[in-house]
Amino acid sequence: MVMKAVILAGGLGTRMVEETATKPKPMVKIGEMPIIWHIMKIYASYGITDFIICSGYKSEIIKEFFEKYSETWKVIVVDTGQETMTGGRLKKVEKFLDGETFCFTYGDTLNDLNIKNLLKFHKKMKKLATVTACIPPEKYGILKIDSDVVIDFIEKPIKEGEWVNGGFFVLEPEIFDYIADDSTVWEKEPLQKLTKENQLAAYKHTGFYQPMDTLSDKKNLEKLWKSENPSWKVW
Repeated sequence: MVMKAVILAGGLGTRMVEETATKPKPMVKIGEMPIIWHIMKIYASYGITDFIICSGYKSEIIKEFFEKYSETWKVIVVDTGQETMTGGRLKKVEKFLDGETFCFTYGDTLNDLNIKNLLKFHKKMKKLATVTACIPPEKYGILKIDSDVVIDFIEKPIKEGEWVNGGFFVLEPEIFDYIADDSTVWEKEPLQKLTKENQLAAYKHTGFYQPMDTLSDKKNLEKLWKSENPSWKVW
C-alpha cells in the first residue's frame, strides 16, 4: 500500500503578515525552499511521496510552485476554500484517500520525527487516530529571583507532562464520520469526540519540534537551516 500524506495549507497566517500578505504561510521560505517542501522531504525520506495539499488562501501560488517543481512526488493541490476550517478542509479531500489509512499534518511545523516508528505505533495501538505529542519550545527563559537577585536561570524549561498537539497524525478513514461540514475545526469536536471514545492515541516525541507561528520562529528556523546539521533534516 502506498500511504498518502495530507497537508493543511489554506490558512491566512495572520501573525506573519509581513510574509503572508503576498503568499500562504506554507510557502514562506526556510533557506531557498518553502517550509511545506521541508515537511514533504521529511515524509519522503520515509517513503511517503504521495501528497494531497489542502490549499485556500492564495491557492494559486502553491499550485504554481508544484507545477514547476521537479521531484518524483505525486502532488495534488486541492483548493478547499478561504473560509473553510481545518476539519472542513480535511473532509474535502476524503475522495482522494481511497478509504485507506493516511498521514495528516500542518503546513507550518517541523520536527525530526521518525515516521516509520509513528506508523508502527499507530498500528499497534489499533485506534482511529494517532497524534504526535510534542513538548512545546519555550519562548522565554525563566528567572528565579530571591531578594532581587537571580538565583537560577533556566534557558528552556521543560515542564514534565506538558505535551501539545504537534501535528503529524496517522488517521483511519472512519475519522471522516467525525467531521460535520466546512465549519468543523479538527482540533475541537472531532478530536474531543475521538478522545471521549478512547480512539486517540498519543505518540510521544521528545526530539526537535518547532511550529512557525511568527517571524521570530521563521528567523530561528533560518538560522538552524544555515547551520551544519539542522535538526529536522532527516533526508
